[in-house]
Formats: sequence, structure tokens, C-alpha cells
Amino acid sequence: MANVVVVGAQWGDEGKGKIVDWLSERADVICRFQGGHNAGHTLVIDRAVFKLHALPSGVVRGGKLSVIGNGVVLDPWNLLQEIDTITGQGVEITPETLMIAENTPLILPFHGELDRAREEAASTGTKIGTTGRGIGPCYEDKVGRRAIRVADLADDATLEARVDRALQHHDPLRKGLGVEPIDRAALIAQLKEIAPSILKYAGPVWKVLNEKRKAGNRILFEGAQGALLDIDFGTYPFVTSSNVIAGQAATGVGIGPGAIDYVLGIVKAYTTRVGEGPFPTELDDADGQRLGERGHEFGTTTGRKRRCGWFDACLVRQTCATSGVNGISLTKLDVLDGFETLKICVGYDLDGQRLDYLPTAADQQARCTPIYEEMPGWSESTEGARSWADLPANAIKYVKRVEELIECPVALLSTSPEREDTILVTDPFAD
Repeated sequence: MANVVVVGAQWGDEGKGKIVDWLSERADVICRFQGGHNAGHTLVIDRAVFKLHALPSGVVRGGKLSVIGNGVVLDPWNLLQEIDTITGQGVEITPETLMIAENTPLILPFHGELDRAREEAASTGTKIGTTGRGIGPCYEDKVGRRAIRVADLADDATLEARVDRALQHHDPLRKGLGVEPIDRAALIAQLKEIAPSILKYAGPVWKVLNEKRKAGNRILFEGAQGALLDIDFGTYPFVTSSNVIAGQAATGVGIGPGAIDYVLGIVKAYTTRVGEGPFPTELDDADGQRLGERGHEFGTTTGRKRRCGWFDACLVRQTCATSGVNGISLTKLDVLDGFETLKICVGYDLDGQRLDYLPTAADQQARCTPIYEEMPGWSESTEGARSWADLPANAIKYVKRVEELIECPVALLSTSPEREDTILVTDPFAD
């Protein structure tokens, strides 16, 4: 038995959806352990495209249990809409195939309203680049002990008391931002209406997962976003509102850290970022445009154009350390096809001093300039390659150099969005 955690090792959008889908065929249980519907995973299966946001990637695989853990913040209306969409594509989702942790906090309409009002009120240069979907404000309520959780939907008195506590905090905030007070009666009516549709999926996830583990079931833990957006170890304050690194997998579903056997970091062969924040290797030239066009770099959730740049080995080495990554899955290697020369960031120059990591202070991050190592590119196509023998010599050299610089081996190599176009080096589920 082996239980595997999959985390993004950059700023998200690394191709986790395909890899999780590829691994989920061999797993018995697939769990989301953090984030909200600001995440976006695109799966391509037999040319059918599935776009998932709140649902675990395992839902498209029959016979699996998919779990939304307590570390997730859940918009119940969005979830039901997503279930309808995926069901319409021929995927069956039932309480036997989907379970939601009873202690999962709910994203409510006023969370999104607060999120957007704050972003609109922020001056230029201080905007976080939030998706405006209420993720941050919901996590704030969770930490502030005023969240409304899935279990609260089961009892009217409890639900109304939870709503009153939340409104005591939110109405003064809204007044300060020039937003109308929350309609208490309407909100409670909305929640009571949706309660049966959500509660049928609710259960004690921590208990079920521990029983599954003891029975020898393989569990796959699916992270959202990327480690560089982690609330503690990301490029703060331009981060998400949850812990993204692998350690969150345990607390995000209620299972002991000893249950994690392997951490797989998903790494794009170059670097992208959506929204605001530092990006040392960002390219504002023809090469950056070429990466974006070839890689179809637009966000699954927001549709926003992603910023593109060369591979940053320093950042990936850093995230491999903070997540305890055992091996990486290198994705989108085919996007680099045709480049005459490739660059890899091997360090930073900060006011004349060479650093091998990105400093914590925002002002220092802004002053860091990348130190590059150049490598020859390749003219041959790597798209669809399924073995090392299918790769050009320079592509293999590039992969090997990435391994050396990040101090972590490549376990999987992805050469297209199709799940079959994957080169397996090390099996994360190996006993």
C-alpha cells in the first residue's frame, strides 16, 4: 500500500489535473484537501474535456470514492452546478462516489461580495489579484470561529445562530465598504433550500479515510494551486488563503502524517503565474509570448492570461524542500520544442549578492534579478512521447539538468494533455 500527495510546485497551473487523473486509475480514494473553487483542473479523456473546480479529479473515474476534505472551503451552489455539468457529460456522481467532510466551511454569497469589494477598494499596486470568489473571507471566518459548516445545515436552530454570529462581523465591514447589509431572512432561506442537496453527500471523512487506510486502500491526496501560493511559504501577500504544501494533506482531511508515503510535485518545464506578485524569470518579449501561445496559457477558472517565463530551478528546489517532495512530474516539455536556446534560473542577484533561494521580504524579492544558465534547445517534436527513446538528446539533457538543479528526481514526464502521453520513471504508488 502507498498513499500519495500531489502538489503543485510552482504558482499553480502546472498540469495537476492530468497527473491526478493518471494516478487516480490506480487509487481507491481521491481527496481534495485545501483551496476552493478558485482552483481549476482540466482533464482530457478520450478527447473529452472535463473542467473541474471544487470536485476532486477522481470523479471522472468510475468505482472510486472522491472526497472533499475539511481543509477545503466550499461554495455549495457552485458545487451543485458543477455536479450537474459533469453529470451532463456522462459521469455519474452519487453519495457512494462523493463524500464531503461534515466540518467543511461553506462559502456564502456575502464572502464573494466582500472579496470583490475589497479588491475594488484597493489602490493600484496593492491588489492581490484574487478571483473574487470568496475564498479568503471564508477562510477568515473559519479561523475567526464564525464559519457556517456543512453539519450546521442539518439543524435550523444551529444554522440561524451561526448566521447571526457571522452577520455581527460582516455587516459592520460591509458598511465601511459602502455595501448594503446582508438580508438575513433571504440567506437563511437559501441555505435551508440547498441543505438536503448538500447533506446527502456529508459524512465523517476522517473516520472513513482511516478505515480505508487500515483496509489497505490506496489514497490519493489532490492539492489545488501551487506551493508558491502557500499562505506561509508563498510570495506573501500575493498568495492564496490556505496552506498548499504537502503537510496540509493530513490536516485537510483528518488523517495522520504517517499515512503519507510519497509526495509528488507537479512542475511545468517553464514557469507561469496568474495575477499579481513577484516573478523573477518573467519574459515580456517574443519568447514569453511564444511560451504562452504554445502552452495555451489561460486560467481554467478565470480565463486570465498567464504570465510566462523561463524555468526557475531555485524556486522549485525551495518548494521541493518545504513539501518534502520525493519526485516530480515534469509537464509541458513539448511547449519548449523549437527553441534554439533555453534558459534556467540557477540563482538570484540581490544588490550584488548571489542567493540560491528567493528571500521572504517583499522588497528584496522585487530587487532580485535572475542568474541564468543557458542550454541548447531542440528542433524535433517531443509531443506525445511515451518513452525516453522518443525524446531528442537535448531534451533529455534538459530534464537531467533540471533534476540536478532542483535536487529531486523526475518520476513522471508529461508530453501532452492526453493522459497516455506520459513517461513513467518511478511509480509513486509502488509499495
